[in-house]
Amino acid sequence: MKKIDIGIGFAFLFVILVGVYVGDYRIPMEKILKIVFLKDTSDIIQYKIVWESRIIRVIMALIIGMLLGSSGAINQTLFKNSMADPYIIGISASGAFGAMIAYILGFSENYFGIFGAFFSFLVSLIIFKLSDNKKGSLNLSTLLLIGIAISAFLRAITSLLIYLIGDDSFRLIVWNMGNLSGGDWQKIGILLIPLIVSLIYFFWNRYKLDLILLSDEEAHSLGVNLKKFKYQVLFVTTFMVGFSVAFSGMIGFVGLIIPHITRILVGASNRKLVPYSMILGGIFLTFCDILSRGVITSTEIPIGVVTAILGTPFFIFLAIKSGKGIE
Repeated sequence: MKKIDIGIGFAFLFVILVGVYVGDYRIPMEKILKIVFLKDTSDIIQYKIVWESRIIRVIMALIIGMLLGSSGAINQTLFKNSMADPYIIGISASGAFGAMIAYILGFSENYFGIFGAFFSFLVSLIIFKLSDNKKGSLNLSTLLLIGIAISAFLRAITSLLIYLIGDDSFRLIVWNMGNLSGGDWQKIGILLIPLIVSLIYFFWNRYKLDLILLSDEEAHSLGVNLKKFKYQVLFVTTFMVGFSVAFSGMIGFVGLIIPHITRILVGASNRKLVPYSMILGGIFLTFCDILSRGVITSTEIPIGVVTAILGTPFFIFLAIKSGKGIE
């Protein structure tokens, strides 16, 4: 086993343990371990806090982080652009907009992911069509302008809808800023669907993913219909982002930061980039959730704020480093 795998394994275990430990109600780690592994119910309050709150929240953070991290890696490959984060180019905003539409129409939260995935796919398709030029790539400035414009428009509409809703607006505002406190086992079960589907799909096509970087002619000579495959990958990634945003709100920069860190650790091949981005994305978002739960301040803050604080300097660094753009 490589040192990097051991390090990631320790980091994974660390954020899970700390994530279950951190909270307003102090529970000793020894007691937590007994509750988790021995089903200790001697203190029913502590038992419910661990199983019905903290463990659920940690699992939610891990799953959503995995979905955002791996979808970010795939989007950067798909658009042939290392700054094509779902949050920056408007895919996350479209997912939030879709979930908002489902809420207004009176659908249950189980349908938020379906609506979010649909609108995410629709916006991604528009961006993908605009990026499908002769060279097969999109200029960075064009990509960002399109993403910012779409994101700003959808955010404005979403804000207007929140304003018109009235009494429930504060809850929706908090959700729109990124929040994992409303998780439950049912939501975890639903989120496992896009996670498992994407795992199976990307594993099955692990050798084909790098072909996206080739031209259509080169891929065709290898017996692959690259255009059809790109649309399949686009559908799967927007399926992942849509469900993530629908159940957690707007959490940005995970899909930007994690793939870059992963490339440094394991290289640019999607056979390693995607699964490692998935694992590191889960670790990163769980760590951010720990910070959001009163570790930095005396009160809990939306997790989207934490990821934005960490991600914005990183984005500026990439923009400066890229000079005129990354293609």
